[in-house]
Amino acid sequence: MEALVSLISSINGVVWGPLMLILILGVGFFLSLGLKLMPILKIGTGFRLLWSGRKASAGDESQGEIPPFQALMTALSATVGTGNIAGVATAIFLGGPGALFWMWITALIGLATKYSEAVLAVKYRETDERGNHVGGPMYYIRNGLGKNWAWMGVAFAVFGACAGFGIGNTVQSNSVADVLEANFSIPTWVSGLVIMVLVGAVLLGGIKRIGHVAGALVPFMAISYIVAGLIVLAINAAELPHAFALIFKHAFSPAAAEGGFAGAAVWAAIRFGVARGVFSNEAGLGSAPIAHAAAQTKNPVRQGLVAMLGTFIDTLIVCTITGLVIVSSGEWTSGAQGASLTSNAFAHALPAFGNYLVAIALAIFAFTTIIGWSFYGERCVEFLFGVKAIVPYRILWILAIPVGATLSLDFVWLVADTLNAMMAIPNLIALALLSPVVFKLTREYFEKH
Repeated sequence: MEALVSLISSINGVVWGPLMLILILGVGFFLSLGLKLMPILKIGTGFRLLWSGRKASAGDESQGEIPPFQALMTALSATVGTGNIAGVATAIFLGGPGALFWMWITALIGLATKYSEAVLAVKYRETDERGNHVGGPMYYIRNGLGKNWAWMGVAFAVFGACAGFGIGNTVQSNSVADVLEANFSIPTWVSGLVIMVLVGAVLLGGIKRIGHVAGALVPFMAISYIVAGLIVLAINAAELPHAFALIFKHAFSPAAAEGGFAGAAVWAAIRFGVARGVFSNEAGLGSAPIAHAAAQTKNPVRQGLVAMLGTFIDTLIVCTITGLVIVSSGEWTSGAQGASLTSNAFAHALPAFGNYLVAIALAIFAFTTIIGWSFYGERCVEFLFGVKAIVPYRILWILAIPVGATLSLDFVWLVADTLNAMMAIPNLIALALLSPVVFKLTREYFEKH
């Protein structure tokens, strides 16, 4: 086991090295400039399209399986998860308060990345033998870049099918089991079995049932968590100026060791801020466009404008609230990490029930992430082996849940982190190469509107 951990750690150090961070930030910055900062300037337009896209119009019925709103909720169900609670805490534990600043930067340029992914997903999607619309990086690589690049689409599908078991499955069940055991003394194996049964019941219904469940649960859980976080920040209001000062200071200068905090260099703040930012909002990862490809829409740009809201909501709202709660509470120097650090921070302001609130939120977040990511993994194996591979993959997916619940948290996060980067590399290269298509479609759309 030690040899395996050492090997994966070595790979992780390479794939999350300077070149990877340059690729993520560089492609996002390039797309932002090419789009003339449109994703940032058109946030309001995105929300208007989201509201009008709660139900598909009659003319769009044949163009996809689920309304644009449900497509975003399915994508958000996969992104709003442990990354918002445990991921932010881990970033601050390893990189200091400055990591939150670099999460913000990743999100701001990630708006353009997520927008471009969804535009290409709808533009190059296909219809499979069951009549379902399928798309994502593997399809826009093959259909947009041609046969010479097909191997890169296959690589993405392989990494995506495997990565789902990390970021979208075992990390989620592990975090839920850990926090439920800590707060309610529920054995990890019991949590794993219960989640397995619930997820299995949803997955039997396919993308339409996933869309319905996500459309109901995601808005409720996100709004509830945001309201609770704002209440805590109101209680900690006197500490907020100091919290912001720490975040901006340590984004550019080392954070000294303090209490249970071991200290962190600026490089650590950048590395873990960007890595956990991508883990949380998945901009550049290539996962969300798989959901947006199923949207009932004829226009790629309209769905792109809806899709980019996922990054805005996930990181610039939900992750920001979590990070500010942790830093303003002072718990970031306690030595706690992961979901436990976030629980302690909420309990600091709400002693009677703060930790229970985080435990319940994490359980719901993780549940929706598992069902959302199952869809991503299924689309990847369908691309590789056809629709016949979906049921066996779904069975493996369900069986992996209780296994993940009982694994070492550190090992699970390490594997998930590494597989994320392996997915992102072919996707980011494709986004850069296909950027002229995105710019052209965007220009034509706004000239008409």
